[in-house]
Amino acid sequence: MTLSQVAYPQKNRKKRNNLKISNYRGSIKSFANKRYFAFGGGINIINYFGDLAPTSSWASTDLKFTRPGLSLFLDYKYASRVTFRLAFDVGTITGDDFTSADPNDEVDKYRYIRNIQFRNRIYDLSFQVKIDLLTNRGTYISRPAFNPYLFGGVGVFYHNPKAMAPDTDQLGNSIPEAGKWVALQPLGTEGQYSDAYDVKPYSKVQISVPIGLGFSYKLSNNLDFSFEIGYRILFTDYIDDVSENYVDLGIFDNPLARALSDRSQELIAVRAGESRDFENVILPNTTEYTYTSPYDGNTYTVFMGYGDGNPSSIRGNSGDNDMYFVTSLKITYIFGGTFQNAKFR
Repeated sequence: MTLSQVAYPQKNRKKRNNLKISNYRGSIKSFANKRYFAFGGGINIINYFGDLAPTSSWASTDLKFTRPGLSLFLDYKYASRVTFRLAFDVGTITGDDFTSADPNDEVDKYRYIRNIQFRNRIYDLSFQVKIDLLTNRGTYISRPAFNPYLFGGVGVFYHNPKAMAPDTDQLGNSIPEAGKWVALQPLGTEGQYSDAYDVKPYSKVQISVPIGLGFSYKLSNNLDFSFEIGYRILFTDYIDDVSENYVDLGIFDNPLARALSDRSQELIAVRAGESRDFENVILPNTTEYTYTSPYDGNTYTVFMGYGDGNPSSIRGNSGDNDMYFVTSLKITYIFGGTFQNAKFR
């Protein structure tokens, strides 16, 4: 057998092997040596939807209260389309009946009378799974220049809603915290700490479910830019401290708790520093009346349906939990994979 006859089948075998490599579609196991870590950060834009939204329609939000936030994350590219993400986000949501509700609208004027406002700094730690819609079975260097994706996961967050305190309570008692932002959860504004009502205090630590979609754009071998739109499904209705009914004002020993439970009588919108307009909002079933509380014996003047503890005195809608929306601009830096260069004979 000649030298050329020996080399010829060897050459054919190389061609067949190269063809197999080029046609190989891979699996999670075969992707193992192409996995890599990445980290990044970004700016979030946060919008709140809850009991203080402008309307009751889904996803209603007041864009005037859009607030910025920050995001940090660590990614692990596990498979050709699957990335695991550990993310930390911080941002503030806020709302104000005086600003968002139209006193001339037949429905919104009830929110205007209610006159509640809040802000809440949220710290969220979540584990997410990101699914790319375009597949990359090669290394990170060969990833698509543009790739849309979906994401979802579970998180835990800490929140602490606050409100700006007025000058006095309903009995004319001066409030030392006037003009300051005070934490609402310890006050039990819906009777959480009173034996007169069966309302449990809400926890400042809650579970969230982040879901959404986005796209990534390859800036270089190691850098990606991404844009995301998502929202947090929550299992609490108290990120704004509003959920149940008004309670009898006589149950409060603390003037601050009493003042922040029912703000409908305030003449000045404390946060905006403006006078409230009562001329167009008084309806037959929201007229003022006076009652004597059986709890402390004091006399209170309220709007009918506000602050008197009547079961029909609805302060919020406990049937729907709150949520918030997050729009993100992010930069990702890829460390590089552990893949090895193929060896050929």
